[in-house]
Amino acid sequence: MAKQLNLQKREKTSKKLKALRSAGQIPSVIYGVAEPILAVSEYIITEKALREAGYHSPLELNIDGQKQLAIVKDVAINPVNRRIINIEFQAVSENEAVEATAPVKIINFEQSDAAKKHLVILQVVEDVEVKAKPSELPSELTLDASKLAEADDKLAFSDLRLPKGVALADKEQDMSAVIANVYDPAAEAEAREAEDVKADEINTTEAVTEAEKTE
Repeated sequence: MAKQLNLQKREKTSKKLKALRSAGQIPSVIYGVAEPILAVSEYIITEKALREAGYHSPLELNIDGQKQLAIVKDVAINPVNRRIINIEFQAVSENEAVEATAPVKIINFEQSDAAKKHLVILQVVEDVEVKAKPSELPSELTLDASKLAEADDKLAFSDLRLPKGVALADKEQDMSAVIANVYDPAAEAEAREAEDVKADEINTTEAVTEAEKTE
């Protein structure tokens, strides 16, 4: 069952937004209906609902008594105090597949031979666009890293665990594209040091050459 959130409709004006936020309210917009709905809700309750439901799960919005299933389209955050300043919802139908963003979580790396060799895993893709009915949208997708063993081992889109009823939104997605890869931090540090030494040698040679030309 979708988490519920109560909202009230608000007037179409930007002059009152600062006052609303100061009063502990969050302005929001609901898209996907005949006309976008401007709304407002209590900050503490809204933040709790988003935290419990997750930013990737459907919410049942109660807008002045009118219920509407929706997913979070975007959340604007104040870069200074990290408080939510605006939310965009997308109205959805319970029986129609929708596209949403699902975070990718790597699991079991600590059990891998790579971890035992003190290698490190670098995740280069944090989120994936998926398509599913609202009730089947995953809160996250997992990648099992337990079989990684050597530097340069990789996890790709083909390794994703897609739950039943969930598909990648991009039908043309390259399934061999890398999501995470293993590297040896010690080896990379040595390689960088060698490059720095080589660069210093080149600079020294160039400096000597220029000095000889001026003599």
